Amino acid sequence: MPLPIETLLANSMRDGSKADKAIASYMSSSLTELPFETAASIASKVKVSEATVGRFCRSIGYENFRDLKEHLKGQVGDHPWLVSERLNELRKTSSNNTTHLARGMEMEIAGLVSVYELATTQTWQNVVKRLATTDRVFVAGFQTERGLAQYFANQLHYVRDRVTLVDLASGNFSEVLASDTASCLVIFEARRYSRQAKVLAQQAQAAGLPVTLITDVFCDWGSEVTDEMLAVPTQVNQFWDSTALMASLGNLLINGVFMELGPETAHRLERISQLFGRFTGHVGDPVAQVMK
Repeated sequence: MPLPIETLLANSMRDGSKADKAIASYMSSSLTELPFETAASIASKVKVSEATVGRFCRSIGYENFRDLKEHLKGQVGDHPWLVSERLNELRKTSSNNTTHLARGMEMEIAGLVSVYELATTQTWQNVVKRLATTDRVFVAGFQTERGLAQYFANQLHYVRDRVTLVDLASGNFSEVLASDTASCLVIFEARRYSRQAKVLAQQAQAAGLPVTLITDVFCDWGSEVTDEMLAVPTQVNQFWDSTALMASLGNLLINGVFMELGPETAHRLERISQLFGRFTGHVGDPVAQVMK
């Protein structure tokens, strides 16, 4: 009986060549998408030749990529282990821990659905339009949400220029409130809410800056001091409230901005990639020579 494809890929990630490891890693993380791939599409994503993909398939026991997909269909394609089935598997166990996890999984899935539902609203479209077209975007986060704000600002900076993570050390937010350019403000905050978040929102709105608050469903002051409040569930049966869905919402906003800006973002993304490659580089790339 042939080994499962997951085992073959794991073996290749451990013992294969550099190209084999890259292909195996991609396939292993994308098993459910492989039926929709071709050898050419995988080659493009992994940055190897189409012939290399063919050789890899033969090295793990298949005639070609088409043959691999046929075998994959027999193993997982006709019997997909859907989310609902996986949830049922968790429910069947008698362990208190797995019962706890199953309930948390249900709540988190429901929360994620609500985030995607938000992305279909007119309010969402208004925020996306503003983030794509306003001259300057400020992003602020307080307490543990500071990391979410930084991630959002860094990612948005790839898509468009003039994105600034607000400096909390200054104590007066002058870069936001004394700016003479058309600006908008995005705030990440969850309970217990920092007083600074509310005061900054109030002052920004008074100064004429549109304010978007990304928060939890318990925030009872946000609607009074912001233009939009995008609230997500944070209770997912864990010791602390989880802000993971706020990160998912941020990712969807960035995707929306990318779609709004269209092809004009391609040059910027390419230029940033070139600059990163020259000064820093990625794992597996040769060290770039700094221009003299």
